[in-house]
Amino acid sequence: MSASSSAPATALPAPAPERVPARSAPGARGSRLYALDGLRLLAALMVCLYHYTGRGGPVSASWHQAPSRLFPTLSHVSVYGNLGVQFFFVISGFVICMSGWGRTLGDFFRSRVARLYPAYWVALVLVTGASLALPVVVHAVRADEFLVNLTMLQQPMGVPRVLGVCWTLWVEVRFYALFALLVVARGVTYRRVVMFCGVWTLAVVLCRTNGNALTDQLVMPDYAPFFIGGLALYLVHRFGNGLLPWGIVAFSWLLAQSDATRGLWHAHGEPVRDPYVVMAIVTLAFAAVACVAAGWAARANWSWLATAGALTYPFYLVHEHLGWFVIRVLHRGLGLPAWPTLGATVLSMLTLAWLIHRLVEKPLGPRLRRALKRPVDTLG
Repeated sequence: MSASSSAPATALPAPAPERVPARSAPGARGSRLYALDGLRLLAALMVCLYHYTGRGGPVSASWHQAPSRLFPTLSHVSVYGNLGVQFFFVISGFVICMSGWGRTLGDFFRSRVARLYPAYWVALVLVTGASLALPVVVHAVRADEFLVNLTMLQQPMGVPRVLGVCWTLWVEVRFYALFALLVVARGVTYRRVVMFCGVWTLAVVLCRTNGNALTDQLVMPDYAPFFIGGLALYLVHRFGNGLLPWGIVAFSWLLAQSDATRGLWHAHGEPVRDPYVVMAIVTLAFAAVACVAAGWAARANWSWLATAGALTYPFYLVHEHLGWFVIRVLHRGLGLPAWPTLGATVLSMLTLAWLIHRLVEKPLGPRLRRALKRPVDTLG
């Protein structure tokens, strides 16, 4: 997951050749987008409930029966929770555009490394420890495979994943690389973001026709429309309403709802989902970020949302396998009823996420960023 929304939405003046003025509406610059923090945690909770109550497999073993029998009503809703990933991608497009504005390529690279890796490494250690203590929850990987997982490149290397959710990190990393090399390296401007969105959209359409595995990896046709929509929504937030950015948002939504519906309606090994519900959730994801972009959520400026946003990434990393571990211990080991077990598991994962944020991310992130910036000749 992804990217932090903690970077301030400071709007630098648009370059003169673009002639696109940055708007000065309240909340458009110089302030934290608290509502975006809340949306990030909402997306993470959607995925969490899907993993705990909306699917079978390992979670059924943890509950000792299908979650649909324990939570007959909730499971009909949480089966759509995996769309929280696509929700994340829209938010990520918005945040990465915001984070890259006014930064050099080096600054952007350092910010992403410092943001992603400290909590990720801790999550790897914790889940690996859980796999050794209770292998039935998650299978332990070999030492060589664990070491590759430290790079976050295990998926393209064909190495088993320690964290089930880390496939989304590989998607995010590819997005960061594309945006960094094609936009940030030259300086982020309105025109360059628009061009990037247009060219990427065209590449998505062309990619559908050739069936080439390499271009699929580079272009990411199943996820690109969500990122592109988020990028365009940041342009709306920064520069105000305009036909061009809203047109990109609309075009991206049209492609995104099709991708999500086609991918999840009859996904192999997954419960059958109503395509109209899938379309509605994708629409609501775009609409929620659009409300932030347009300034309609400016009143949601409660400080606790900043904490919610800070917990999102570590919570997302640890909740799946460690949550199954807690469910198995509380429900099957101690005999706690299903609903109290579910509540206690979510609360324990949020608490663990807070500890990782407080004890790992806050102290180590800035240090890692400074260390990466230190000149080579001063390291001796």
